[in-house]
Amino acid sequence: MSLAKHIDHTYLKQNCTSAIVQQICADAKEYGFASVCIPPSFVSEAKLALDESDVKVCTVIGFPNGYNTTAVKVSETFDAISKGAKEIDMVIAIGRLKEGDFEYVEEEIAAIYDACHTNNAVLKVIIETALLTEEEKIKACEICAKVGVDYVKTSTGFSHSGATIADVALMRKVLPEQIEIKAAGGIKTATFANELIAAGANRLGCSSSIELVNE
Repeated sequence: MSLAKHIDHTYLKQNCTSAIVQQICADAKEYGFASVCIPPSFVSEAKLALDESDVKVCTVIGFPNGYNTTAVKVSETFDAISKGAKEIDMVIAIGRLKEGDFEYVEEEIAAIYDACHTNNAVLKVIIETALLTEEEKIKACEICAKVGVDYVKTSTGFSHSGATIADVALMRKVLPEQIEIKAAGGIKTATFANELIAAGANRLGCSSSIELVNE
């Protein structure tokens, strides 16, 4: 599989505009990226721009801090899907995980999983590895495995660091084979991208996508 097919072509900066989204979508069609990952308010525009292409519309929920209530995250999810999102990247309740409230984390992930899977959408759960201990990373993956999510994703790209080879390898070791991994945050070279894939990543969230595939 070409590198492009692993990439979610991403623009999530606060200055995102309709013009930027149109360009992101045009780039994704030209290079054959797996999806575009754009802010929720631009999902409808991305869907129109990507009609009759194989590129999926991906958006983010509870982003980037994850501390919205479960009800808000579920509402965001339904709204994004109704507007054309086929892939949902949701940030977990990081603080709840860190304080050991695993029941809350599991119930929230399950609620969003149900919202996605009753509407033929894919759920990627962002655990924000940079903020977790190794024990917490393992527990987050175990919860995701129990729910049966589609992907576990390393990072938002908005914390102090992003994806690492070690984190992807740990996630691949803990997660069952059918749950895929998305690495995101700080992927700036094709070499690093391919190392993440070799470690077990199936998708890559990249804002430098074109530079990577043109290396």
